[in-house]
Amino acid sequence: MFFLSIDIWLILEKAILIACIIGLSFFIAMYTTYAERKVAGWLQDRHGPNRAGPFGIFQPLADGGKLFFKEEIIPLASNKVLFLLGPGLAMITALVTSTVIPWGAPIVTEKGSIPLQVADVDMGILIVFSVVSVGVYGIMIGGWASNNKFSLIAAIRGASQMVSYELPMGLALIAVLFMTGSLKMSEIVANQAANGWHIIYQPLGFIIFFVCALAECNRTPFDLPEAENELNFGYHQEYSSMKLGFYLFAEYINMFVSSAVIATLFLGGYDIPFVNEASWKLEPWLMSLISFSVLMAKISFLLFVFIWIRWTIPRFRYDQLMNLGWKKLIPLALLNMIITAAVMLWLNK
Repeated sequence: MFFLSIDIWLILEKAILIACIIGLSFFIAMYTTYAERKVAGWLQDRHGPNRAGPFGIFQPLADGGKLFFKEEIIPLASNKVLFLLGPGLAMITALVTSTVIPWGAPIVTEKGSIPLQVADVDMGILIVFSVVSVGVYGIMIGGWASNNKFSLIAAIRGASQMVSYELPMGLALIAVLFMTGSLKMSEIVANQAANGWHIIYQPLGFIIFFVCALAECNRTPFDLPEAENELNFGYHQEYSSMKLGFYLFAEYINMFVSSAVIATLFLGGYDIPFVNEASWKLEPWLMSLISFSVLMAKISFLLFVFIWIRWTIPRFRYDQLMNLGWKKLIPLALLNMIITAAVMLWLNK
């Protein structure tokens, strides 16, 4: 009787959606590395990769093949179980956060609606934060298990940095939740479609959240865990082959998912600006495709900003990084939260 009650089509639908999201995440991460090198070349008045295929578009495939076929080395003095667990944990946590993001408008069929979201749960955004906090262990375990003092120092830096910047990020999020009254990602998008994007009402919250996302992804100017001039190669110094590839891919997948979360929370998600989609007489699948394309355009813009910042701003010293997080961003996020609450109370909302 239990098996008869299982909706096979629902399981199949979710499995296909999960496979598509994982494939999309890997594809975007792969070509974000290409975009990073091309944008860096453009900003520095030089060519980026231009040998592997037309305009160098096969360069990510060449890099992936190189990592796959490189010799795999595990240090004799390392903790082998944890050494293997570290990159896997970093990759898994990077992918799991994408499950609660609404990737487009639901596809309406004769049999019902198919949401382009793996799990539209009531605690949606809290799942993102809980999974991201577990990502600290991927860096910490990898650095500690390597039995290398430089890797350990980088891992401690990364862990303390991520913990420090999760606080102002959470406080900036609370101000957004005051306005929506819900933790469900789909309702946050619907609220913005009805009342305007949150970046209009929460510009300071958006800036704080974006800066914290840079720190969470270990991106410049917060790339202290990978400071080559201080720590050789950072927390993944002892890694090679695809284990190193997992760490590198996890960073770019984190960038992609962070951009998707920022677009969902502050830029209306898949909502098309200045347009009433309800007036369009289009096929449901076409409307879903357009909304998905709009979200991807917003994500692409945010990824460009991530890359632009990396090749423009020098990294902080570690004391400056901690000072910014604890003495600047947390008070600003608290002030933003209090002002938002006062305005909401004044407007009787």
